[in-house]
Amino acid sequence: MPTESSPSAPAQAADARPTTNSTLQRGLAVLETIATAPHGMSAADLERHLEIPKPTLHRLLKQLEEQELVVRDVEGRHLMPGERLHRMAMGVLANESLKAPRRMLLKRLADEVGETCNLTLLDGHEVLYYERVETNWPVRIQLPPGSRLPLHCTASGKMFLALMPATQRRELLKHLALDAYTPVTATDPASLETRLLRIADDELSTDDEEFIQGMVAVAVPVYDQAGRIQASLAIHAPRLRHTIDSLRQWVPLMRRIAGELQDTFRS
Repeated sequence: MPTESSPSAPAQAADARPTTNSTLQRGLAVLETIATAPHGMSAADLERHLEIPKPTLHRLLKQLEEQELVVRDVEGRHLMPGERLHRMAMGVLANESLKAPRRMLLKRLADEVGETCNLTLLDGHEVLYYERVETNWPVRIQLPPGSRLPLHCTASGKMFLALMPATQRRELLKHLALDAYTPVTATDPASLETRLLRIADDELSTDDEEFIQGMVAVAVPVYDQAGRIQASLAIHAPRLRHTIDSLRQWVPLMRRIAGELQDTFRS
């Protein structure tokens, strides 16, 4: 299970160091380090890890902020990916040439289990349906790609919450509306935290009619090379066909597919 990393020690920092004095390469190194860090990075962190002279670094950061590629947190101390960089990343993920191998793997899983399977991403404070393969059952829940769902009551959403660094999760939960979608939705932060700790231990998340009454789901994480969650792979089905326990039989296959999906995110 991935462990929480220090904000001053991103796993990719050494690889991101520019090998020349090129302004472009230095700027890309700064962007890569900020984008892959588990927390916001301070200018001092960047200076230490990238070995870029302080005046040069501050000039680069000013330019990147002006272009909305990086932003500062509310305290102004830490830098995070900006809205423009976020749009670029989502655009790359949406590229059809890159989606094709992921869809093939998702279809393989859906054909095997006979239920709807989806691949989701964390997008701010919501779950984004990235790719989905529907079943041909007349009774099904239709949530097309591009749909945005809450974090606290969906199998994928709780997986993202459970596996993010604890400090990031606590900050997010301060501002997250824990609305009750069904009678069993966790709306108390302490109760939700208990569920999330169990999910982190098991690396398995469930939705037992917490988002939509009559729908159940299971989800497993898709990790990147650094062991951080990149996406979530889920199966969901109507309660009349499945229970959480009956969906669990597919978890070993889901984990194998998740491992193959990890390779497609690396390409």
